[in-house]
Amino acid sequence: MSDTRTYFAKVENGIVTDVRVVAWDFLVANPDRYGDSTLWLECFHDNSGRGYAGVGYTYDAVNDVFVAPTIEESE
Repeated sequence: MSDTRTYFAKVENGIVTDVRVVAWDFLVANPDRYGDSTLWLECFHDNSGRGYAGVGYTYDAVNDVFVAPTIEESE
């Protein structure tokens, strides 16, 4: 990782709870602001790599991808 800003998703219990644009080095150096750095995973707005993550998405660790929540239509 470099100090280039990129998207990071905070994953707690398999659910994305926060997404930030930040440099990895800054995130790691500021645990008072970001908490445990092991909870943060890089995500990609252009759907490359793990893909995009938004709050409420699920992280599938087996396939190393973020999965959008399913929205059920009401009748």
